[in-house]
Amino acid sequence: MLYIEKCYGRLKLVQLLKSCDYRTLAIGDGGNDVRMIQQADIGVGISGREGLQAARAADYSIGKFRFLKRLILVHGRYSYNRTAFLSQYSFYKSLMICFIQIFFSFLSGIAGTSLFNSVSLMAYNVFYTSIPVLTSVLDKDLSEKTVMQNPQILIYCQAGRLLNPSTFAGWFGRSLYHALVVFLITIHAYANEKSEMEELSMVALSGAIWLQAFVVTLEFSSFTFVQLLAIWGNFFAFYGINFIISSIPSAGMYTIMFRLSRDPAYWITMILITGVAMGPILALKYFRYTYHPSAINMLQKAERSRGPIYSLANLESQLRPVEKDVAQFVLNTPKMRNPVYEPLLSDSPSGTRRSSLPSAFDIFQSAQSRLSFSHARNIKDN
Repeated sequence: MLYIEKCYGRLKLVQLLKSCDYRTLAIGDGGNDVRMIQQADIGVGISGREGLQAARAADYSIGKFRFLKRLILVHGRYSYNRTAFLSQYSFYKSLMICFIQIFFSFLSGIAGTSLFNSVSLMAYNVFYTSIPVLTSVLDKDLSEKTVMQNPQILIYCQAGRLLNPSTFAGWFGRSLYHALVVFLITIHAYANEKSEMEELSMVALSGAIWLQAFVVTLEFSSFTFVQLLAIWGNFFAFYGINFIISSIPSAGMYTIMFRLSRDPAYWITMILITGVAMGPILALKYFRYTYHPSAINMLQKAERSRGPIYSLANLESQLRPVEKDVAQFVLNTPKMRNPVYEPLLSDSPSGTRRSSLPSAFDIFQSAQSRLSFSHARNIKDN
């Protein structure tokens, strides 16, 4: 009877937190934790002495409880960063090619003519731009050691700094601007020449491919051989494939790539498109990184200069605005939470938060730092 009540109590606790619109993570190591793990938004099972029932029912399986720290701070944070970039970049590259088509439709008098042929459009989404971005699974903005030493940077993920309506608006504006640059420069560069439709299409498509390579390179924080091979190997493969297609007489692009490659105006157009499109983005990133760096930028700068790694105390002043965003996010949740249970939650609006109490990230700190904090608090109280 006690066993059944204990299992039911864990399940009700998860249901209680979910009813207050909180995302829950449940961790267990036995068969009695299966229902709790399945009820939670994220289930973590520990494979150990009590069997593999919890591990099989969970979303993630770890060998020991101490691995939870690495699962959340390292793998969880990396996964959030990569998912944020992948989702927004996918919208960006698709919107850019769509905007170019829209601009061309106005130029052609809404005749319904497509600037790009169906093969180019299919290759653009399936091959030319998908392979480089898939290597984002290898990207790391900070080393694992730095992340483990500074668990408070997880607040950036909780505040949604990399994936929110503002960042989506930024990628939307970038796609619109890049499409405008590619279209206007291409049209003006070949306005006074007797160019074929396929030739104009290849110039615009080449400009889009050039921008994709530089955008992915700029957004990545770390590089491996696989990433460089995927980005720039795919870039040169674009020309190799089109040279092969241009050598086929029955293809609609016969000799087009050969003529363009021998024309200096083509390469000047590509350089001009890249410079005009990427210039403002580079300037903005330099300004933010130099004059308004975030805690992440400070840690990146320390790593690259091989200087002293910042500690939690150094990051406290940088993380205060982010903590306000988290608090504001909690206050503005769409679902009304039950005020009866609010005091049970550490980050609830009704819950009291004293500065002398340890933060939620204290579970990731070492035992020595927690003892030092406790000792300092006792001295202050006395």
